Amino acid sequence: MEKFGEESVNSSKLTFKEFYELFKDPMELEICCGHEILDKRIKNLEVQRPGVSLAGWVEDFPTNRFLIFGQLELGYLNSLDRETILKRVDIVITKKTPAILISKNYNIPDYLIDVCIRKNVVLFRSKMRTMELFSKLFFSLKDLSKPVTTVHGTLMDVYGLGVLIQGDSSVGKSEAALGLLERKHRLISDDVVKIEKKGDTSLIGTGPDLTRHFMEIRGIGLIDVAALFGAVCIRHDISIDLVVQLELWDEDKFYDRIGFDRHFKKYLGIDVPYYLLPVKSGRDVTLLIETISLNHRLKVMGYDSAKEFSEKLLDAMNNKSVKNNENNKKIKSKK
Repeated sequence: MEKFGEESVNSSKLTFKEFYELFKDPMELEICCGHEILDKRIKNLEVQRPGVSLAGWVEDFPTNRFLIFGQLELGYLNSLDRETILKRVDIVITKKTPAILISKNYNIPDYLIDVCIRKNVVLFRSKMRTMELFSKLFFSLKDLSKPVTTVHGTLMDVYGLGVLIQGDSSVGKSEAALGLLERKHRLISDDVVKIEKKGDTSLIGTGPDLTRHFMEIRGIGLIDVAALFGAVCIRHDISIDLVVQLELWDEDKFYDRIGFDRHFKKYLGIDVPYYLLPVKSGRDVTLLIETISLNHRLKVMGYDSAKEFSEKLLDAMNNKSVKNNENNKKIKSKK
């Protein structure tokens, strides 16, 4: 079992300005405080409501998350005396707090504005209801915090499997993809593939918005796959099930002819089955990729052709050995 190196991960973080531009319309946001620090990067993409911490219980309270203040929080604080309010708010909101969000367009108390200015915390206000805002922000931040990487290759849907075709420039990736499209398989992305980690065991591949469903063919130029082959031949995303690496045939290199060994390539910490496919004149690369996909599906279902062949070979060798022993015994008995 051989494993190949992991592709580089895009670990860039959002700035508050980017966050605001991204969510100002869907979450109906306005900036109330912190305009001067909008270029600061957000270090933690998690959100919570202050809860019992406003009552003074701050043990194990995470100080580096977005905080949402709704009617419940503001109502409770307003029931306290001024000195207690300032003390509690000063404990809950720290310099590590990324931002404060006020829901339902409530009036912002002066003590929240003061503490945000003093501790350089961005203060937003939304017209959305508290639970609606919390839910939307929670899932949006979760999506943003998913590990993502970008790789060079062509991603296809072949018999329902996500096949990432990779290889050096001009080796024939796009031409192989064209052949697959002609056989009614579907394109997800050509040239640039964005890979996103989903959970602990799966990867989702898609393409950039600008070039999605376009292909670049040398000598022809850009083609619109949906326009040429129909909308049925494109797909937005797919789980990546296997990688096919195309390389020019090397006469001095040994290529696997049985398939006993399994190889994997790592993306975002997840191993993906990997197949090396040598290319030379006369080989139908499209048909070979289809065969790899069907054979991989059989392996997933529990049938391994190489293993089956190995077992039959061992059985044949054992039977032959038994017959040879029996013949030797007969020869000895005659003597």
